[in-house]
Amino acid sequence: MIRTPLRPLARILEARSKGENPDAIERENIRIRHEQMRDRARKRAEGRLFVLGIIFTLSFVLIGGRMGVLANSEPTEPRSSVAGAQIVAQRADIVDRKGRILATNFETHSLYAQPEQLVDPERAADELVRIFPDLDRERLVKDFTGKRKFLWIKRKISPEQKQAVHDIGEPGLLFGPREMRLYPNGRLASHVLGGASFGREGVHAAEVIGVAGIEKEFDTRLRDPAQSHEPLRLSLDLSVQAAVERVLYGGMKLMNAKGATAILMEVKTGEIVAVASLPDFDPNDRPRPPTEGDPTDSPLFNRAVQGVYELGSTLKIFTVAQALDMGLVNANTIIDTKGPLRWGKHRISDFRNYGNEMSVTKVIVKSSNIGTARIAQMIGGERQKAFLKDLGFLDPPPVEIVEADGAQPLLPRNWSELSTMTISYGHGISTSPMHLAAGYATLANGGRKVTPTLLHGTTTEPGPQVISEQTARVSMDMLRKVVTEGTASFGEVPGYAVGGKTGTADKPKARGGGYYEDKVLATFASVFPAHDPEYVLVVTLDEPVETSGDEPRRTAGWTAVPVAAEIIRRVAPLLGLRPQIEPGELAGITLTSN
Repeated sequence: MIRTPLRPLARILEARSKGENPDAIERENIRIRHEQMRDRARKRAEGRLFVLGIIFTLSFVLIGGRMGVLANSEPTEPRSSVAGAQIVAQRADIVDRKGRILATNFETHSLYAQPEQLVDPERAADELVRIFPDLDRERLVKDFTGKRKFLWIKRKISPEQKQAVHDIGEPGLLFGPREMRLYPNGRLASHVLGGASFGREGVHAAEVIGVAGIEKEFDTRLRDPAQSHEPLRLSLDLSVQAAVERVLYGGMKLMNAKGATAILMEVKTGEIVAVASLPDFDPNDRPRPPTEGDPTDSPLFNRAVQGVYELGSTLKIFTVAQALDMGLVNANTIIDTKGPLRWGKHRISDFRNYGNEMSVTKVIVKSSNIGTARIAQMIGGERQKAFLKDLGFLDPPPVEIVEADGAQPLLPRNWSELSTMTISYGHGISTSPMHLAAGYATLANGGRKVTPTLLHGTTTEPGPQVISEQTARVSMDMLRKVVTEGTASFGEVPGYAVGGKTGTADKPKARGGGYYEDKVLATFASVFPAHDPEYVLVVTLDEPVETSGDEPRRTAGWTAVPVAAEIIRRVAPLLGLRPQIEPGELAGITLTSN
């Protein structure tokens, strides 16, 4: 840049020669220079304002676009951007139908070490092994004296253990806050609750996630901050659940069974008031899944939904109910029961010789395989399959625990005439006790399909009408006579009219095919009160043996029935059912008009 002098010599000399004032030239040049400086400053300011205007315009466009996106998106709970905020979100409680705690949260601590800050590593290892006997001292010393800078010692510790570690006085032993899942009732309803464990972990927080049962099925809902204040209410009744488990455990031991399950369900709503599977476990200290052996022997195995069994004669009532509803028979129709019934090289026999013929009612009361198979032949395979499909027997049970999804019933590859006959009395098809409970609830509910649920107070539409109300009433009368006149005589509970059906199925071998000769699955599916059904109770015992007599007895009438009767005797008052005395028949008295 060439700077023009304020008093150029040539112009000064020229002005003097003309008698002009040379100072006027300097003032003029100063004015011109200031105008040029002002013009440059104005252009620079205008440029900055233009750039700033563009920046503001782009910013408003960006903010407006973002606001438009947010306005059109689904509303979500605002979350803090601080690291670990999602981890420490509290998990919602689980309660029973009366609001009593089944699962809640408990504040505890974790224990970790920073080996670099340990003053005496060997002493610290000795003291920790004294407090936690399951720790390996040599491993601790190796880790404490090595190059590690961080070491987990215990994921969760009790307040007493924390104080004991604190008393060691080592600056390198540190505690982190934890929130763990607590099941205050221990083993009670363990298969329903399932259990929880830690997911993502940090020094100052840990994520609690469901690993089984309700905890896993509703994991998202239980972890939702918007619903953490609202407990998940189950249909279970804590008092009834405790009574069922106590009686079932005693019955399992008394009958020398290796396992047992019981399901108590409301007829009208399908709500499960109690469900037990034995052996069980403590969800506070959930065992690891088995890596060898029979998985059905594990305490984690839920026999109520995962146990897919041939449930024997308990299915006979569905065969008779379908035939009644189709008009093929009535309660007094005479059925040919002469045996054995031959189909090719196969023979169908009864437990005892019941004679050459009997009524449909007697087929159920005496539990005749031959009579039921004859009725099934009238129905036919396609219609039988469709009816069982309508009852829900061919699909996994729609109950809200993750284990139920894998409980696929086992069906015959070819639904032949022989399959139709054997399925009619509970062989050749394997389903779960939960299927059976829902099926009996459907019969007791006037023929409307019942869907089992573990949630309390959920409003659901009435199920479809599977059979007529008249057929359902006749079926209930038959089930009542099974207890008063038939194979379930030990099931009578004074004051609570019990109806039901026994089922004793040979247990299939795990390998090689065929059945055991001395191992059975004994089931009793019951309804009470039979004259106005409110509850269904299914009890299944795995390999029971009743040994009070001269010979061992394994049939359901001697094993599952007495256990179910004792459960009803214990829980009926807890359910608010008042005993009612049934009027007896007045022998030898004839009512005449005056």
